[in-house]
Amino acid sequence: MLSTNTVYRKHNSFVEIRQRGAPQHVGERIQRLQAHLGELELRPSAQALVRRACEELLGLSDPGEGHRPFTLLPFVAEEISRLSDAELPRYLWYRYRYDTFPERKIVDDSPPCLQVEPTSACNYRCVFCYQTDRDFTNRRNSYMGVMPLETFKRIVDQAEGACEAVTLASRGEPLLSPHLKEMLAYARGKFLALKLNTNASLLDEAMGHAILEAEVNTVVFSVDAAAEPAYSRLRVGGHLERVVRNIERFQDIRTKQYPRSRTMTRVSGVKVNGSSDMKEMVAVWGELVDQVAFVQYNPWENTYERPINEITTPCSDLWRRMFVWWDGTVNPCDVDYKSWLAVGNVADHTLRELWRSEAYERLRERHLSRERSQCSPCNRCTVV
Repeated sequence: MLSTNTVYRKHNSFVEIRQRGAPQHVGERIQRLQAHLGELELRPSAQALVRRACEELLGLSDPGEGHRPFTLLPFVAEEISRLSDAELPRYLWYRYRYDTFPERKIVDDSPPCLQVEPTSACNYRCVFCYQTDRDFTNRRNSYMGVMPLETFKRIVDQAEGACEAVTLASRGEPLLSPHLKEMLAYARGKFLALKLNTNASLLDEAMGHAILEAEVNTVVFSVDAAAEPAYSRLRVGGHLERVVRNIERFQDIRTKQYPRSRTMTRVSGVKVNGSSDMKEMVAVWGELVDQVAFVQYNPWENTYERPINEITTPCSDLWRRMFVWWDGTVNPCDVDYKSWLAVGNVADHTLRELWRSEAYERLRERHLSRERSQCSPCNRCTVV
């Protein structure tokens, strides 16, 4: 376990990541884009941001005020390598906002990343997850449910053109949603950073085709170990052999039936005591996926019971991402899995209105004013 004041840095939370092949070099593409940016049909605000992104990447401008310049990590370069030159400006517009706005405390008109929850239910009870909170999983308390397809379509319609990064996952296992195939089909081609997180336990052949046909950009398989009993000890309710078979089948379908697919796959585990090390993970998963990664452990499983800490650094998610639960509730984070900080509902307001709502802005201001200790459950959370 972490101490109460050990921070969890949400931006680039990878402890370690390995990917097949050498990192892609995109410098020449950035130079070409920067040279011809004035010829592109971009709205002025987007063009200005893409220009700044190119200049910082090429070392032509200083972000100033002690800020870190915009850079591309190897896994981001890999994402770019799968995009066309025509798509590159859209991607940089998203990634620049996602990486730099939280540090520079810039609030755009829409969130850089939108996390949408197809369902809050899960078939696992992982030891580091809030699904172990029986108050949360008790259906009488109204936390459990499935997002209606029409609600999802309303969210996608509003997000298209305003947000490039949409992640299908949050408090539950997305593949438990009976509407997921239809959701994927509806989102197809509308976002350059469409991501799906799954424990892969329900990843059958039909779902594999649905994911690949929808051209999901990144599929993250949540796996924390390479062998038993470590896997079952962490992923309670899971069966490693089934997960291995499902991912093997997905890789076989991707390779043989979608040879031009640009879907990137990643096995990602939470680094906790008892899990495998990277060498063991790569030995098992390295030939089945494009990337193998560990992320930091974050004590989600008991947010509301943890002691109040002394962290005053503002939470970066307030400038980076917005969460939409299955029932349309909009929340600033998923550490607050019981929605104490909810800012409204997509049934009543647009995504843009909620992102810039008075409740959201007030929470950001309190974090900036070093009043995090007066916000619950922010005062028990370690995310910065």
